[in-house]
Amino acid sequence: MAGLHLIDHPLIQHKISLMRDKNTGAKEFRELVSETAMLICYEATRDLPLKEVEIATPLAVAKTKIISGRKLAFVPILRAGLGMIDGVTNMVPAAKIGHIGMFRDDENCNVTKYYCKLPDDVAERDVIVVDPMLATGNTAVDAISEIKAAGVKNIKFMCIIASPQGIERLQSAHPDVDIYCGAKDEGLDENNYIVPGLGDAGDRIFGTK
Repeated sequence: MAGLHLIDHPLIQHKISLMRDKNTGAKEFRELVSETAMLICYEATRDLPLKEVEIATPLAVAKTKIISGRKLAFVPILRAGLGMIDGVTNMVPAAKIGHIGMFRDDENCNVTKYYCKLPDDVAERDVIVVDPMLATGNTAVDAISEIKAAGVKNIKFMCIIASPQGIERLQSAHPDVDIYCGAKDEGLDENNYIVPGLGDAGDRIFGTK
């Protein structure tokens, strides 16, 4: 069974605190989301395999290591997940990008898929799904099911803040998927928003409220 990885690095915790502040504007919020995604991605890719190669430096030949054999794809869940893409691709520029569009009915929490475009060779890649918030977990569960249906075997989920309910739901539905996040909050309110959370991540990223 895969596990939950809470990334407690001081820089991540500091940036999450700034994101939580209701007075943080859209520009700064977007930058914080991107920077935090980059830092969490650093941990989520820690297990990438390496191979030894010889590199000619200006002074000698060095035996050193490069990433070996594992091709990556990032799949943001639209729309909020788009805010994390610049950060993660700064870390792994060669990764391909897919997109899954889903929205949640706030009344009954049902998830509707409206868009899915994955790389043609996605079945040959390790996939990291990104979404700033893991609230009920329903959207993440459905997105990962969609990616598994495309033949992907190795999937991770990366978020900034998660609720206990979302973690439990995702682990129950997909016990093989590791979860990487920066904070585990208290729970959900009556509208299924994470508390204390940071509000609606999509609205704050794109300035739509």
